Amino acid sequence: MAAAVTFRNIGIALLLSLGVVACGRDGGGERAPERGDTAVARVDGKSVWVSDVKREAVAQGLIGQGEPLDTSSELFRQMMDEVIDQKLLAAEATRRKLDKDPTAQRRLAAARDRVMGDLLIDSTVADAVTENNIRGLYEEQQKLAKRSDEIRARRIVLATAVEAEAVKKLVLAGGSFEALAMERSRDAATRFNGGDLGYFTTDIMPEAYDAALKGAKAGQIVGPFAVDGGFALLKIEDIRAEQAVPLEAARPQIVRFLTYDRIRDLLERLRAKAKVETLIKPEAGAPKAVPPADAPKAPPVAAPPAKGAVK
Repeated sequence: MAAAVTFRNIGIALLLSLGVVACGRDGGGERAPERGDTAVARVDGKSVWVSDVKREAVAQGLIGQGEPLDTSSELFRQMMDEVIDQKLLAAEATRRKLDKDPTAQRRLAAARDRVMGDLLIDSTVADAVTENNIRGLYEEQQKLAKRSDEIRARRIVLATAVEAEAVKKLVLAGGSFEALAMERSRDAATRFNGGDLGYFTTDIMPEAYDAALKGAKAGQIVGPFAVDGGFALLKIEDIRAEQAVPLEAARPQIVRFLTYDRIRDLLERLRAKAKVETLIKPEAGAPKAVPPADAPKAPPVAAPPAKGAVK
């Protein structure tokens, strides 16, 4: 088996070298399917192009659409081998007239439908997901966003109210809140960074924190008050106006929103023009279809969540 694989790889390498030489010499009489495309192999005289190999890598989820793929990499060689194998298998299936079978015809038609649908979506999305549209939606959402105050605080969680009061006395007597957090706090998420919760808005906090922080001032020690896991002490480090999400942080979700929005609009228009008949009825009590979990309803406009895990 190892010998067979070795001979196969040698054969493909030889085919590749012959194909590249021929392409460099006379171009093989074929026009590149994309501008700047290069032939990297030949199968029975037909070129395998860099774009063919990249497309296979994208289809397998190994690279993203538009990401580079180095032709000298092992991944490129692996994908090229798979494209060559696909072409050999397809040619043999055609030679055996397997494409004439009615079942094969339906599968080929379904594959063509998927490809044509993908091409239409790619074209439609390209018109929607532009830099101007991304920036325009970002700016619109920033205008609509309601800003509140952000608080930066440190936290110490103790098992009992008595322990919390004792630690508070140490802090008020000049003890280091950060050092006491590392020594005494039960909160594994923040104790090793001195109890730092980062910046947060009170609307994302549990109700106990929201109530304790009303009217808090920078420099104040708040608590102790009951929380999950014990009793909390907070030191208010800073209070500032809520910061907007930077464009680059919001960009991925804005792109997804524009993409879903344009595809949904396209499908609604196509269904409105077409005559679509459903010939089966849903079963009684069957759950209704819901949108995908990752289908965005709107791009984000609020500040990022606090870096500390708040319970």
